Formats: sequence, structure tokens, C-alpha cells
Amino acid sequence: MTVSANQPTAAAPRHNAKVITALRRFAISISVLNIAGYTFLGFEQPWIWPVFAVLTAYTVEISLEFVSAKVDGRAPRYAGGGFKGMVEFLFPAHITGLAVNMLTYVNDRVWVMLFGVIVAVGAKWVLRAPVKGRMRHYMNPSNFGIAIILLLFPWASIAPPYHFTEYLYGPADWVLPAIIITLGTLLNAKLTNRMWLIMAWLVGFVLQAVIRGIFLGTSIPAALGMMTGVAFVLFTNYMVTDPGTSPSKRSSQIAFGGGVAALYGVLTGFGIAYGIFFATALVCLIRGGYLWGLHFLDKQREAAAKAAAAPPAPVAVVPAPVPVAAAAGDPCQEGTCFHGACASKRAAETKKVGVPG
Repeated sequence: MTVSANQPTAAAPRHNAKVITALRRFAISISVLNIAGYTFLGFEQPWIWPVFAVLTAYTVEISLEFVSAKVDGRAPRYAGGGFKGMVEFLFPAHITGLAVNMLTYVNDRVWVMLFGVIVAVGAKWVLRAPVKGRMRHYMNPSNFGIAIILLLFPWASIAPPYHFTEYLYGPADWVLPAIIITLGTLLNAKLTNRMWLIMAWLVGFVLQAVIRGIFLGTSIPAALGMMTGVAFVLFTNYMVTDPGTSPSKRSSQIAFGGGVAALYGVLTGFGIAYGIFFATALVCLIRGGYLWGLHFLDKQREAAAKAAAAPPAPVAVVPAPVPVAAAAGDPCQEGTCFHGACASKRAAETKKVGVPG
């Protein structure tokens, strides 16, 4: 069968099987949490808002993928896999839409929440860096959308922490965080492999609380008390560990998790609210700059290696100039000719001058 030259090439898989499994479980978990939240936990946002959020996220994701495929001359990643392929393609958008709505509180201004969803999903096509020969987004989508909302709309806030357990009492207050921790640990230990990042984040969080207590007079128990909230547990297990925007190497994971904790301590020490989201965004931004720096450094090394391996340029040989015989002098002027007239003239000139005695 002949393939037309204008036919778009097949798109490379967006995620490997392990990541797809992790995204599927994460999408199911956050969907169940939202259903429980609006049923009996006490979520504050209107119940229809999650629907608006995911539909907006789906629309932006599909539209930008379509445009990207046209520009790259390839088939869209949601095409060719049937309904299953479309569902797997939309896992990240589904998670982002629900997370932005669940973790922000914008009163009754739904358009602000939808703006955050659009920014979160759209940033994946704008803020990108080369990783192993492919362009990958480096800003955590949900976190970035929330951070932009908090920056541009000072009256907005994160969702009140109590709304995760507002209608739970007694042992149930502990059961829900325990379930989230258990499922999150299994997810990160077996699928995303981000346990080193989690440990670095937790250790760093404890250290920054102690340091702020020693040098800034912050109540250390109060600073550590944040770790007992459901919002903190969700952030630790499902946001900061995003496999698409966090490193895979052990040392890089430790630097990433510790960096988020350190920046959180600095921002909180300066009295900046919602530092946990801003710290994550800053670390992701720093990582993106680092990835671009590595890319340009590799390009310079490749150029230097090619220059060193290239054969030396041939040396041009310039022929020596051909000597030109000097023009002979005029014998008559020099007095060396044998002409009679010239001899008489020379004799007359000699008489005029005279010979000294």
C-alpha cells in the first residue's frame, strides 16, 4: 500500500504504560473524592462547577493537541486509539480540572476558576523544555493554575481546609487521611517512583518549621500542625509528585522536594500566604530553566566536537613571483656607447670642464 507524502505521521505515545496506569488511578481517586466531597464531606463550591471544570479542561486539551498536531505534521494523540485512547489522553485534563476547582475558592465567580483551568492546561503547550530529545512541559499544571489565580485575584483563596472533613466526626477524621496516605503511597511507590521526592519534601518541611521557630519565633507545633491536614496529605501524595513535571533520578528528586520545602519556608518567613503553591511553581520554573541550560550546553558541546573532528582546511599555496628582468639602461646616456656623435659630444664636454692640474 502506498502512503501519501502528505499523510500525517503517527504520534509518539504520550505516556508509557506505567504512567498511564498511575494517571488512571489518580483520575479515579480524585473523581471519587469529589463525589464524596459533594455528597458528605462538605465541599464548598457549587456541585456543578466540577462539571464545568472538566469540560473546559477537555476542550482546551483537545483543541491545543489538534493545533500542535497540525503544526508538527502528525496525527493527534487522541486519534487512532478509539474511545479508550481518547479517555487515556484526557486523564491529565480530567485531573487538572477537578484539582483546580477542588483546591480554590473564588466565591461565586465561576469564570475565575475556569480561567485557572485554561491557564493550567494551556501552559503545557507554552512552558516547555527539551527532555531527552522531546519537548516536555515543566510547570505542574494544577499548581500553576492555582498560583496564577492567587496572584491575579487577591480576593481569591485556596479552598478552606475544613471542607475536606467538615461533616466527619470521631474516628472518621482519621480514616479519610489514612486512606489517602495509603493509596497515595502505593501509587508513588509502585508507579510514579517518587518516594525519594516525598521523603525530601517531608524532611525539608519539618526542618523549615524548626528553623522558622528558632530564628523567627514561629510556633513550631503550629507550623508542623499543617502536616495533619487533608489538604497537605493530598498535596504531598498527588500534586508535588506529578510524574510529568518532577524529576526521576534520586538525587534530582531529593533536590526538587527539598527545594519546595526550603522555598516554602522562605516565602512563609516573609509573610507570603499560600507559599506552598508559589514554592512549587518557583521550583518547577527553576527546573525548566535548568533543562534549557542543559540543552544549550549540549548543543555547544556537539558543535565543539564536530569542529574538532572535522579535517583541517587545505592550506593555499601561493606561487612565488616570477622575477622580471630589469630594463637595460640607455648606453648613450651612460656614456658607454660607441656612436661617433656621442663620442664627439663627450669630448667637447670634457674640454669645457677641464682637467685639474
